[in-house]
Amino acid sequence: MKFNIKVQSSKFKVQKMHFHSLIFILCSLLLSSCHGDYSPKQKAYPRVIYPERKYEMYDPAECPFKFEKPVYAQVSRDTTYFGNKLRSDQCWLNVYFPSLNGVVNLTYKDINDTMNLERLVEDAHKMAFKHTKKANYIDEIKIDNAHGVGGILYDLGGDAASNVQFFLTDSNRHFIRGALYFYSPPNADSMAPVLDYVKADVKQMLKTFEWK
Repeated sequence: MKFNIKVQSSKFKVQKMHFHSLIFILCSLLLSSCHGDYSPKQKAYPRVIYPERKYEMYDPAECPFKFEKPVYAQVSRDTTYFGNKLRSDQCWLNVYFPSLNGVVNLTYKDINDTMNLERLVEDAHKMAFKHTKKANYIDEIKIDNAHGVGGILYDLGGDAASNVQFFLTDSNRHFIRGALYFYSPPNADSMAPVLDYVKADVKQMLKTFEWK
């Protein structure tokens, strides 16, 4: 009986020694890791797969204009505005970029006695400058394409909700305003590559835009 007790006591001591050895090894590993060099990872953003650039003419029969759009863009027409039904001659379009999570809103209006050119230009100017609170800068670029279409492109920098806005007109009958938006929080750093890519598509639209 005594022999058995001594054996059990011996086993307990051996287990206790193993336990202390394990604690010592773990502490040594923790202390050695604390002295290693730590280099923070660089800020990174999700990779974006850009579609191949290719354009096609978009010529809706119900609208008094046409332009080239990217083949990867989809166009839909607004039929209501804040619950009010739009007239058939009010050609308001949305040019979607599904793979890039963006949209260009196009609002067409006739120039008439109620909506004269001066008022329409002033409204477009005010809409563009509403975004200057978050913008670092705003450049006004004159548009004058080969089809006799003129206007202004507003190029805004920084965390503006819309970095690209514009209007086009023939100064007599037709007027259209456009604005580019992304379905994500405005962040100039993360959105810069995507914005530059879509901005090139918008410029192609403006370059090829013509009245019918």
